[in-house]
Amino acid sequence: MDTSSFADRDGFIWLNGKLVPWRDANIHVLTHGLHYASSVFEGERVYEGEIFKLEEHTDRLIESARILGFTPEQTAEEINEASRQTVLANKIVDGYVRPVAWRGSEMMGVSAQNNRINLAIAAWVWPSYFSPEARMKGIRLKLSNWKRPSPETIPTKSKAAGLYMICTLSKHQAEAEGFDDALMLDYRGRIAEATGANIFFVKGGELHTPTPDCFLDGITRRTVIDLAKARGINVIERAIMPEEMADFEECFLTGTAAEVTPVSSIDKYQFTPGDICAQLIKDYDSCVRRKIAA
Repeated sequence: MDTSSFADRDGFIWLNGKLVPWRDANIHVLTHGLHYASSVFEGERVYEGEIFKLEEHTDRLIESARILGFTPEQTAEEINEASRQTVLANKIVDGYVRPVAWRGSEMMGVSAQNNRINLAIAAWVWPSYFSPEARMKGIRLKLSNWKRPSPETIPTKSKAAGLYMICTLSKHQAEAEGFDDALMLDYRGRIAEATGANIFFVKGGELHTPTPDCFLDGITRRTVIDLAKARGINVIERAIMPEEMADFEECFLTGTAAEVTPVSSIDKYQFTPGDICAQLIKDYDSCVRRKIAA
């Protein structure tokens, strides 16, 4: 994987209707989205040249923008086609796609009713790093001090850039202490999600996962729920309190980047990645590579 700065790479980025050289895809420092977080984005994966669930991601991007009070200039199909063009232009086989829409720099202030709505799509190589066997070792999480706010406080149904501020703070703190990621509770003290992924627990052959009432109901989350149900695994969506982790046997995260990633510990709570984790890793891999139905 390329470890050079994301600002200094070869390739192309789709920006406001056309592909431009990667290094020329720039915006003004007085862009509203930079100062006031009027920005929404998606994270998508490319498997064998195809963007997984592209249409669902694009629909969510447009809905996220609507919640923040703006509308991209492009239709859903135009965004889908631009995403495919970007993948082809960068010769991506297995990779990551990042569409982002934001208010521009025409007005500077909290109110920016007349700012242009910009849209960019970038794509870069992102191979599969770990074999299923390696992933089964599990990652280590710690509980974050930051909590997911009430839906009366923030637009929780939008994949808005500003909502990830506490995720960055949480993950940086976890990494500084030697952990891989952080688990965030919500404003009520219930288990919510990791910094960029949803969470599942296993108990008695059933899956338990928090109800997504103040955080995103992830596209990968929904996919894994469908895969589990196809296997006859009962999925229970409910409020989960932190102390319940003592009784869970397995734990895993789901997300575009995480895919299905087992967890070995969350602070003092220990889990043993087992048969359900292994099966869902296998089924998800088959799903994204179109070996079984999504």
